[in-house]
Amino acid sequence: MKLHFGLIVGALVATPLASPLMAQDAAAPAATTAPAANVTAGAAVMDTKGGMVGTVASVTGNLAVVDTGVVKASMPTSSFAQSDKGLVIAMTKTELEAAAKNAAQGNASEVAALLKPGADVTDSNGGAVGKIEAVDASTAVVAASSSKFRLPKTAFAKGPNGLMIGMTLAQLEAAAKASGPS
Repeated sequence: MKLHFGLIVGALVATPLASPLMAQDAAAPAATTAPAANVTAGAAVMDTKGGMVGTVASVTGNLAVVDTGVVKASMPTSSFAQSDKGLVIAMTKTELEAAAKNAAQGNASEVAALLKPGADVTDSNGGAVGKIEAVDASTAVVAASSSKFRLPKTAFAKGPNGLMIGMTLAQLEAAAKASGPS
């Protein structure tokens, strides 16, 4: 079995994989009466006073990743409203960045507790990736059926069923192959 090292880190950690941000004010943004916001990648996101928050980096299922330029935060698409100027959320850029950083810090503690040999690792869709084989100060080795992958601890997040990473096993294997021999 080959051990692949963490040259593929950038592909794994596109966003802090902390739990999706749900801390939104109940105040309704100035929006049209459209039944749902058109949340699409590349769309501008503003706060309720028209201040720029960021852009939608991606949408997967009912989660959208908002990139503020400082953080990338996952939010339920139901957190967005549609206004005549684009998408609106009930948080300012500063509030969203603070919430994302707090969520990431809380996630790091939870991940540290889960990151133990024998722990299952899944992808963000719940698909099996492998098991943790070893952990050191900054990395963990994930043993999959065909290979082993050394990933930085920051590549892991707490998912609904334990540890998860932001790639499927097939994507992880392809990224490792593309990074060359280790």
